Amino acid sequence: MPNIGAVLKQEIARLSRREIRGEVQATKKASAQYRRHIAGLRRQIAALERQMALLSRRVANGAASQDTEAGPKIRFVAKGLRSQRARLGLSADEYARLVGVSPQSIYNWENGHTTPRPAQVAVIAQLRRLGKREARSRLEEVRPKRAQRRRRRSTS
Repeated sequence: MPNIGAVLKQEIARLSRREIRGEVQATKKASAQYRRHIAGLRRQIAALERQMALLSRRVANGAASQDTEAGPKIRFVAKGLRSQRARLGLSADEYARLVGVSPQSIYNWENGHTTPRPAQVAVIAQLRRLGKREARSRLEEVRPKRAQRRRRRSTS
């Protein structure tokens, strides 16, 4: 005949294991949910840090780039610059005076050696809307400094 004390002890141990298992199971589920949530928050923080770094680099590049980014994106193609200059009937020197750069810059842009800065691309885009006559009149307004000095000296 089994000892009633031993049987009672076994039954109490069994019931307590069952109760503990139920409590631990709920804790394990909650712990797993918390870990998933924390991992998601870490991914979100990493993405926000990447965005912040990108935005801080844009701010560091200056306000000049903001002005060009505000409007539609303007593409620069070297062949297009050459054809635009030919359409207006301007030499590289004359076109350079309209854009506000050196003739060597125009040469380098047309041959694809370099590309203009965003502010210069904006000026080139404005020149696309001009016709030959309007380009010539603007060219007269933007005389080279030497010619202006000569005219001042001759009138004095």
